[in-house]
Amino acid sequence: MLTDERHRAILRLIAENGRVTMAEIAERFEVSVATARRDAVGLAEAGKAARSHGGLLPAKFFQREPHFRVKAARHMGLKARLARKAVTLLPHEGNVFVDAGTTCLEVGRLLLDRSGLHIFTNSIPLVLQAAEARATVFSIGGEVRKVSLALTGALAQAWLSHLRFEAAVIGASGLDVATGAYTTELHEAAVKAEVLRRAVVRVLVADGEKWDQPTAVHFAPWRAFSSLVTTADFPRGARVALAAANVKLCLA
Repeated sequence: MLTDERHRAILRLIAENGRVTMAEIAERFEVSVATARRDAVGLAEAGKAARSHGGLLPAKFFQREPHFRVKAARHMGLKARLARKAVTLLPHEGNVFVDAGTTCLEVGRLLLDRSGLHIFTNSIPLVLQAAEARATVFSIGGEVRKVSLALTGALAQAWLSHLRFEAAVIGASGLDVATGAYTTELHEAAVKAEVLRRAVVRVLVADGEKWDQPTAVHFAPWRAFSSLVTTADFPRGARVALAAANVKLCLA
């Protein structure tokens, strides 16, 4: 196997498993530990992976997550377009879950006027707008994660164990062609995964810049989603992967 081919295979392993060790690289590709170490150095220097003691992690693993307010100020027009497209896939009556995150918040705002909806959410900014809503808004409870203004943890998951949703809107921090959707934190990942298990229609909203940019925690394969609402610049490889997983691609 050529070096470039091995590097691509190593990156796939990181995307699938969240990490890979030098010993795993050496064993899987039948190379010496010294060669595995050189591979790791090369991938890290190219910015394609992050080095840790004895292995490699996703490229952005050690980057600090921006605060919700910082992310909310980015690409506001794009998020509004994604939200307008996403709400066309959602019901006017029944239970809908709206995930925390800046794009999901825009979706939630558009749903607040649907009087027949029961909106369940772990988004603190969306809960704060409930007083003006025609829909009925429920907070799922949980621990406040300050950087993302999301409610997470054991209490949030305990709430979810009693619920079913006609539809759910889920956000992601990164996407990978082979493995699906990623986020940056374990407790938020657990909430997202639990919601997906309890929803009939499952809509992922993510802009095209997140493609081929997996973050620290994998929370769902492509087959976990009914639809992906995204921007029109998604590459051909993304379209092929989505079609194979029976995910409807909806361009904003």
